[in-house]
Amino acid sequence: MASLKQIRRRITGVKNTSQITRAMQMVAAARLRKAQENMERARPYAWKLRDVISSLAARTSSEMHPLLEARDAERIGIVNVTSDRGLCGGFNVNICRKTQKVIVEYSNLDVEIFTLGRRGYDFFKKRNARIYRNYPGVFQELEFSQAAAIGSEICEQYINGGFDRIYLVYNEFKNIIQQTIITEQLLPVEPISELEVAQNVDYIFEPDPQGVLNKLIPMHVNVQLWRVMLESYAAEQAARMSAMDNATKNAVELVDALTLQFNKARQAAITKEILEIVSGAEGLKG
Repeated sequence: MASLKQIRRRITGVKNTSQITRAMQMVAAARLRKAQENMERARPYAWKLRDVISSLAARTSSEMHPLLEARDAERIGIVNVTSDRGLCGGFNVNICRKTQKVIVEYSNLDVEIFTLGRRGYDFFKKRNARIYRNYPGVFQELEFSQAAAIGSEICEQYINGGFDRIYLVYNEFKNIIQQTIITEQLLPVEPISELEVAQNVDYIFEPDPQGVLNKLIPMHVNVQLWRVMLESYAAEQAARMSAMDNATKNAVELVDALTLQFNKARQAAITKEILEIVSGAEGLKG
């Protein structure tokens, strides 16, 4: 049985840990508010741009822009979006496992990974997965220029034939306690269905379709990557806040259990001392 000193030391250690987890929870909550605001501002524009580009892709020939060209898939690129830091529950592991499932799904093809975030890179490096490019520290200072630089490289690889298809795997923010893992195709741009084309209005291109596509499609890739990065960052902070909240509650419960154990041990020690005193007194009487 642990001594009173050991139990007291453990209680102190758990209390100190709970103070750290509570502080981390408060920091994550503050960051979540700002991240959620940024994400909600970016969402409407990104979603509307995606609809417009998909509609344009259905109304124009795939030969008008290389990012519209659908080729036979031989080499697949997967953009795996995780965080740079841990202590956020199963946030990173769930994303990486989903990416592994996509890799297995295309096991007959040549699959390589773009890792956004250090945790995803560490996960796949340990498993000797094929990592094409790693982008560490992108979530330290979130800026659109980072998404634009990554998007430009992905577009260049697709245009030059380096990849025949690009997928995104990321956490979409739903609310504080729920994040949804999304797998979606980034390139080539998927057109809307023929039925939706018939239902929607047609477009007038100014100055010409080629000029519009050359401007909009690379912008579309950059904006979607930016939205995904914002979604992932907000989901990360929500997951960390929830994980630290659970850790704090568990620490409080553990302190209560250790305090009860300490009191029982202390009571047993006092009882033992009293018995020894009484026994000694009885021995003196005899």
